Amino acid sequence: MEIVEVGPRDGLQNEKTLLSTEVKVEYITRALAAGVRRIEAVAFAHPARVPQLADAEAVLDAIPRRADVSYIGLVLNRRGLDRALASAGVDEVNYVLVATDEFSQRNQGMTTERSLGQWDEVAAGARAAGLRTTLTVAAAFGCPFTGEVAAEHVASLVARTAVAPDEICLADTIGAGVPRQVAALVTAVCEVAPDVALRAHFHNTRNTGYANALAALDHGVSALDASIGGVGGCPFAPAATGNIATEDLAYLLERSGIETGVRLDGLAATGTWIAERLGITAPAMLGRAGNFPA
Repeated sequence: MEIVEVGPRDGLQNEKTLLSTEVKVEYITRALAAGVRRIEAVAFAHPARVPQLADAEAVLDAIPRRADVSYIGLVLNRRGLDRALASAGVDEVNYVLVATDEFSQRNQGMTTERSLGQWDEVAAGARAAGLRTTLTVAAAFGCPFTGEVAAEHVASLVARTAVAPDEICLADTIGAGVPRQVAALVTAVCEVAPDVALRAHFHNTRNTGYANALAALDHGVSALDASIGGVGGCPFAPAATGNIATEDLAYLLERSGIETGVRLDGLAATGTWIAERLGITAPAMLGRAGNFPA
């Protein structure tokens, strides 16, 4: 199972402490040392709206370059893509399509319909530049403003993309989902995009994130997002909590006989390290559990 490290982006974007570029680069470097090979390193968002990630270009200029590592840049619109292309440090582009209008307006300043149309422009531009593309459907399991989101609605959005992504990520942005919902949503999306790789993004707001990760694995999802230390959340979703923790997810998978290619001790140490710099107690349990199987 591939773990996509999203701590440097989703993990930091909702934290009150603004970290220096140097600390962010070390965070990424430590993740690499722990075996992570795919990292959502930056977001090309408006610096006034997400000041925690305002130094995207500087981070990309300073992080280690390795042939076996892929760096992802999150974009919300065409301007974000233009910044990603100009930086020349991104291997992949992750575009966010919010499943509901009110959340989409708060997150990106546009309706879901307009964002869907913009995806095609962003995807075409990224592909022309040789970048891999991911379409993340945010609030796919529930919206903090409008409530339930039907699996059929998410599938219909995916089906209407004119430019097919290389990967679709189903994001439980507020941690509302349960395993049965994961099964229904993955099944519905597979029916309309059977040849596209699936990835899932879970938050642990209601302590269902890890159960959802196993459910996603059981239904054919090939990659899972996680954040070292379990830090993060969405600044535009009320009371949003952090992602499932990379070290805890890796422990769950490895102890279940599923290889991840990461080092648990390195992840746990990095989770403690980043929490100290943010001035918080990391939600991840592994770093606080004493001895554990390597």
